[in-house]
Amino acid sequence: MNKLLQTHSATDLSQLIRNHKITPLELVNELLNTIDERNARLNAVTSVWPEYARNLATNFKDTGQPFAGIPILLKGLGQSLAGKPDTGSSKLLKDSIAPLTNNFVSQVLKAGFIPVGETNAPEFGFKNITDSELYGDAHNPWNLDYYSGGSSGGSAAAISDNWLPIATASDGGGSIRIPASFSGVVGFKPTRGRVPVGPGEWRGWQGAAINFAIANNIQDISTTLDALSVVQLAAPFQVPLPQNPFTEITEVPKDISIAFSTVSPVGTPVSEDAINAVHDAVNFLTSLGFNLEEVSAPIDGTKLMQSYYQMNAGETATMFASMGIDDKTIKHNVETLSWALGYTGRGISAVDYSSSLTFWDNISAKMDEFSTKYDLYLTPTTAYTAPKIDEPLVSADNMEKLKHIEDYNPHDQLQIIWDQWLPSLTLSPFTQLANISGQPGISLPTHVSSNGLPLGIQFMARKGREDLLLSIGKLFESANKFKMLKS
Repeated sequence: MNKLLQTHSATDLSQLIRNHKITPLELVNELLNTIDERNARLNAVTSVWPEYARNLATNFKDTGQPFAGIPILLKGLGQSLAGKPDTGSSKLLKDSIAPLTNNFVSQVLKAGFIPVGETNAPEFGFKNITDSELYGDAHNPWNLDYYSGGSSGGSAAAISDNWLPIATASDGGGSIRIPASFSGVVGFKPTRGRVPVGPGEWRGWQGAAINFAIANNIQDISTTLDALSVVQLAAPFQVPLPQNPFTEITEVPKDISIAFSTVSPVGTPVSEDAINAVHDAVNFLTSLGFNLEEVSAPIDGTKLMQSYYQMNAGETATMFASMGIDDKTIKHNVETLSWALGYTGRGISAVDYSSSLTFWDNISAKMDEFSTKYDLYLTPTTAYTAPKIDEPLVSADNMEKLKHIEDYNPHDQLQIIWDQWLPSLTLSPFTQLANISGQPGISLPTHVSSNGLPLGIQFMARKGREDLLLSIGKLFESANKFKMLKS
């Protein structure tokens, strides 16, 4: 049988199923075979469920769902399916099984997808690489000596290697868009409140984290966005449903205004490759008659990231406190960063935490005003290509401080967290803004760097304007500007 998952979009495969050219079971078996043949190279998938997936495929009832029994991989972090592993990629939870299916995965099932397994991610999703001690490194299909990115690194690797056209992912600071850039695929983060959340993690890093997908085509992104878009009255964040389906992708209006920048918002260096990727996009859009202006977003990027790490610390402390597990057990079974982050969160005052959230609200207001002047904001997705797997992103000195985080005062603890994350932040300083402002963002695979690795460009739009991101993505795709790995 031809490898249909490698050559067709999920949307087109649904039509083939409905035309009785193929069955969901055949596609499920194809994906299971691909995982069996190729996962040893990439370590993209950490758990597979053949009996469950084949049963769903055999008994699939076509009621007009957006997808007619298409196999999919779930991200192995925060996307719980009842009865399946729910480990957070942590040794602390290595035997944990999800007691229920969360709202996001329920909507994925309702859309007609069939989960076949789950993908690799770093412990609790804290990193822009995938290197958990529980599951090991996720490798980049472009070059196995490099990471595929994080935290949705397993999903990005599987899509990049053409195992299937779309996989679920999540994004709390760039965790969809960063691996999409590193692995040369499409990564999409919707507007905060667009897709289902809960039960349990209703706020998801205070609204910074959102679930969605990584794909190799715009068609599946738009169809999936229609399928997953909901209004949840119980949720703390709301966004109205679109007036028109996202699948009705229109041409990008020529009268829109596009801002672009290649300047790191935290003052870190940006590679020549990242700058070239943006300039190539600018030249392409200019040649089509679009108006572009070089201007950076009006935000204090350093303060933004400081508030972001403060939130991470506070949320991690809350996560550990909710587990009802003693400190000794937690520290012994989680990675050094996770423990240090959670311990640091204990020293953050309610005043400081609340002030950070107020700062986030002000960022959202500034970016909304910015978006009324500039319909799209173009930057590199990442400042550099993927790091090598043996490249240390934490110095020995900082690692020692993290190991002994209890010996420092709360102010110094936050500084240690900043220092340890700075090398990783230098690789990817552009994505966190959309998480904090709540705006949608997309990473497009338009550039291959001088080292032979991909590097994406990122567009952001005003809240609720995913349609504009899909249109600009389709424009690049239709012009054959996507540079993806060939099977």
